[in-house]
Amino acid sequence: MDLQGQRDLLLLNELDRDGGATQRMLSTKLGVALGLTNLYLKRLARKGYIKITTIPRNRIRYLLTPQGLAEKSRLTYQYMQYSLSYYRDMRGRLKEMLAVFDGTNGQRVAIYGTSELAELAFLSLREMNIDCVGFIDGNCRGTFLSCPVSSPAGIADWQFDRVLIADLDQAAVCEEQLVKAGVPREKVLRLGPHSRG
Repeated sequence: MDLQGQRDLLLLNELDRDGGATQRMLSTKLGVALGLTNLYLKRLARKGYIKITTIPRNRIRYLLTPQGLAEKSRLTYQYMQYSLSYYRDMRGRLKEMLAVFDGTNGQRVAIYGTSELAELAFLSLREMNIDCVGFIDGNCRGTFLSCPVSSPAGIADWQFDRVLIADLDQAAVCEEQLVKAGVPREKVLRLGPHSRG
């Protein structure tokens, strides 16, 4: 699913939930400029997915049309298909990367990140009988999935065989933080489109 489809789905969902949402609120949800949000709304109206009304006179409301509801359903289905495909792809990449382990119990991995991808990595480790010793995250919080969470600098006392980076956008930055904290580069595994182990 492309970025435009994701934004359309998010807008249609928000407008279905709250037709009185302001453009400022919608731009915050989308993470784009106010002017760009205005263009997206006009495009949805041109396509017949929403109707823009001013009831009461000084307040703009957005109403989903039957075509808009159908498009929202279509995009939701497409997003679910995309998510399942992404999930399967990432699981396959994880299994490939973790093939460096021989499958015996007692092997330990720390996971860098606390996102949905980190949760997927955690579940995959458990399936492969590999222990997760904890999570590394710049925004330290007590625990994640019942495991300790530490900053990169705070893992010096942890015992692990590898660190798996589960942050696709900042993988290189995460790796440099780990190396700076004393983790040998050969112990770092990156999860992402161009995984290396």
